[in-house]
Order: sequence, then C-alpha cells, then structure tokens
Amino acid sequence: MISAGDFRNGMTIELDNGIYQIIEFQHVKPGKGAAFVRTKLRNIKNGGVVEKTFRPTEKCPQAHIEKKDMQYLYNDGDLFNFMDVETFDQFSLSTEAIGDSLKFVKENDMVKMLSHNGEVFAIEPPMFVELEITETEPGFKGDTATGATKPATVETGATVYVPLFVETGDKISIDTRTGEYLKRV
Repeated sequence: MISAGDFRNGMTIELDNGIYQIIEFQHVKPGKGAAFVRTKLRNIKNGGVVEKTFRPTEKCPQAHIEKKDMQYLYNDGDLFNFMDVETFDQFSLSTEAIGDSLKFVKENDMVKMLSHNGEVFAIEPPMFVELEITETEPGFKGDTATGATKPATVETGATVYVPLFVETGDKISIDTRTGEYLKRV
C-alpha cells in the first residue's frame, strides 16, 4: 500500500478494479481547508486518462508491472507470435491486443512485453529502430528551401515523413514513440 502523499510520476497503482499509471501529480495546500493531491492517471489497459484527487493519507495498492524481453517471430494472419528468449516458450497475441505498437518492428527484433498478474496488456518496441525505405517519391533539386518532407514507406509497411534527399533503398533511423525520422544511416 502506498499513500497519496508518496505518489511519483510513472508509478502504477490499482484503483477501482483497474491499473493506472500516474502521469502528473500535484500537492495542493489551499488557504482554507485540508491539503489534497491532484493527479492525472492513465488507464494502462485502454489508454484512457482520468483526473482524480486524493487526501494525502489515502492509501491504495501499488501495481507491480512485469517487463520481460521477448523476440517477435512473425505475423500469422490475425496472430502475432513471440518467443521468450530465456525459456524458448512461444505464444501468440491477437491483433486487438497488439494495436499498432509493432508497426516499426521487423521479424526477429526484441520487444518488451508488459504484464500484470500474468495478463499481457502492452508491447513496448525498442525506442529507436533502423529500417530500409522500400518506396518514396524522388526529391527534386531546389525543393529544400523550406525543410520540406515527403511520405516514405519502410520495410515494415509503415509510412514515415522524411526529408526530400532520402531515396528508396536508404536506411533510416526512426523514433518509435513518435514515428519521426531521425537520421539517415
């Protein structure tokens, strides 16, 4: 059990039969009345954000999230297959459970699997990946005055906006959190 006075950003708590991550918290001491803690919480399962206030002495259980390294093997229609690199156990997750978290991940890449009480609720790709561009329009000389970008399709099928000098066949580095082009490799 953790008291509301000890809340920190990134902490996970169990509340109202759900698991929430603290995005923001603020200790408030009004001129009149008792102090309270104002928080912004994100539901880990569905991504919804709620605001809630707590008395500093209120307690709630801290949720223990397990992060495990897994290897993404392949996509088989509606199922994504993974392997535990320590025990070599293989298992599958549905497209609904994955969402679009694997749009920048190639086969045989490592990902982190997040679970609570044995139930997997999210896949965390590596922060940065290097992918090859499979299709993009050619850039024209003289179009670089405004720092313009163009759409490009990478080898996983995702679309990224890249500078005009990037061509088909180039390898680029991508930030998977934002989906932005970082540099040419």
